[in-house]
Amino acid sequence: MSRVQQLVVEILKGNRKAIAKAITLVESNNIEGQKLASLLYSHTGEAHIIGITGPGGVGKSTLVEKLAKELRNKGKSVGIIAVDPTSPFSGGAFLGDRIRMQGLSLDEGVFIRSMATRNNPGGLARATKDTVRILDASGKDVVIVETVGAGQSEVNVVGVAQTIVVVLAPGFGDEIQAIKAGMMEIGDIFVMNKADQENADRAVIDIQAMLGLSDKKSKWNPPIIKTIATTGDGTLQLLEKINEHRKYLEGNGGSMRQKTLIEMEVIEAIKQKTT
Repeated sequence: MSRVQQLVVEILKGNRKAIAKAITLVESNNIEGQKLASLLYSHTGEAHIIGITGPGGVGKSTLVEKLAKELRNKGKSVGIIAVDPTSPFSGGAFLGDRIRMQGLSLDEGVFIRSMATRNNPGGLARATKDTVRILDASGKDVVIVETVGAGQSEVNVVGVAQTIVVVLAPGFGDEIQAIKAGMMEIGDIFVMNKADQENADRAVIDIQAMLGLSDKKSKWNPPIIKTIATTGDGTLQLLEKINEHRKYLEGNGGSMRQKTLIEMEVIEAIKQKTT
């Protein structure tokens, strides 16, 4: 049995060391990594993949941490992929997200991995999709992918996740216009984080107005949830909407995987608008 085949066996058992080794392998982007991803494909499709995106500084990492804790309280196993900016010195991830999520790192039901973008456009690292596949095959009930927070270019998360949560915050002002052609079009759920700040209600009204102008054709009406990630307020309501969206997907169009394949077309359409 080859090293790759042995890794596959251990991943299917949920072996944490094997998962870590496999992610490192797919990050190397060599033939072994490609073979591993291919062998795991038939064992995927059970996890709910949630993409968390939005501008930098709106509290995505804190919200991810609170979501993971709520999922664990419900007995769900969780994989978290935190895509960090690339360090100009080491070429690796800054690891900021993993430091902020230290409280989860001791939980055997949670696997966290920081990945550097390595200047890859779209808010994700090149190996993100294969890493999602590894965590899915390992038996994780939910996989959360947090994008780097660079702005409107972060639409590539559509090709990875089934439910896209766009996180915003009061006071982002002109940033609404900056993300109008990108994230506003891919969001399945919108979160107004830091809802205890001034002008939060006004910001929600602005988002509702923008969504009303969208030409996106769907029976799903994206809700706007107000949260305070630092205290956990609104996190449970967000999780309820995420579960509602999963049920919607399962009842409209078959398998969860189909949604990401169909919406890959949206990425190219958005890129054409922003170039």
